[in-house]
Amino acid sequence: MKEWQLCAILDSMTSLLIATDNPGKQREYAQLLASLNLELCMPQDLKFDVIAQENGNSYTDNARIKALSYAQASSLLTLADDSGLEVDALGGEPGLHSARYAGNSASDVDRCRLLLQKLNELPWEKRTARFRCVLVLATPSGEIHNTEGTCEGLIAFEPQGTHGFGYDPIFYLPEYGQTMAQLPPEVKNRISHRGRAVQKMLPILSCVLAEQNRAIGGG
Repeated sequence: MKEWQLCAILDSMTSLLIATDNPGKQREYAQLLASLNLELCMPQDLKFDVIAQENGNSYTDNARIKALSYAQASSLLTLADDSGLEVDALGGEPGLHSARYAGNSASDVDRCRLLLQKLNELPWEKRTARFRCVLVLATPSGEIHNTEGTCEGLIAFEPQGTHGFGYDPIFYLPEYGQTMAQLPPEVKNRISHRGRAVQKMLPILSCVLAEQNRAIGGG
């Protein structure tokens, strides 16, 4: 039996706010958290806007800012992440700036194109990179927990695949012989940086939910 299964089974549906406006991330979290008895809420479900200034110096800082801002504003248990693509030949770029690498209004296609231009003609063995995700769970009272997941790969010479989002079409996984965007969603969710961070978070999340449920029930 897995560790998270040792926690008390929840008797009623509990809400968890996913602090992201990214539709791709929202879909993935719905799949990754399907095993738990949760009602997932998204920012668009709230009746008010939450302003979270992602001005931290690390993925952890930014994820913590988002998680605490949304948890305190909504009074809901909140899960937030900050993630990025780190290319070794570019000194870790785009990193923290992955979502805004080609400008605030740029598309995923624009960001991939810019990255490929910067790596133009760089040989295969020097195109090493990784996806990194830091996940933070925050309670309305300010308690926080965090986990991290990474996925190693290479930057392909051209986009391939139609699944996923962001840099997935140019992130090549040698062990699968495909880009992240070519993998079926269930495979991606098992091996991706976000999937690995969620797997580490499941024991924590399950126990926090169980404690919350016991507190509500007076047990």
